[in-house]
Amino acid sequence: MESFEQLVVQYKPMIHKIIHTLHIYKNREEFYQHGLIALWQASNRFDPQKGNFTNYAYNYIKGFLLLELSKASKYEEKCVLPKEEFWETVEDIIIDHPLEEESILSYCTALTPNQKKWVLYTTLNDLSIKEIAKKEQVSMSAVKSWRAGAKEKLKERIIE
Repeated sequence: MESFEQLVVQYKPMIHKIIHTLHIYKNREEFYQHGLIALWQASNRFDPQKGNFTNYAYNYIKGFLLLELSKASKYEEKCVLPKEEFWETVEDIIIDHPLEEESILSYCTALTPNQKKWVLYTTLNDLSIKEIAKKEQVSMSAVKSWRAGAKEKLKERIIE
């Protein structure tokens, strides 16, 4: 059997003809790649005692592309994208930023748990002292003491 590169050169027009025959107009390059995969598989599975390689390759590639085409259509049926009007009505969703939180917490190793809460609420959620106190169900003076302790420890850490 010839090298695969020679097969590609020889059977490239056949693959394009099959794509045209199957009326594939979306993702033509992707289906061409699938055709090359089918050609590779056909060259590996071909038994010369059973007939002509060209006929075998044509049928194998066409069948492979039909399977890929049905997979693609099933995928498109399942994954319906909403129209543009839908996206205009959707409210903005606040996305959690775990990497930002991780980065911030790397500076807070010397802080108490409450001081860390103050840092996270202030930097990530932009909450005021009053809002933090309400959320944590503590007094505003408690949150202010978290803030004071956190600021002092963070300044020491930055100066080092």
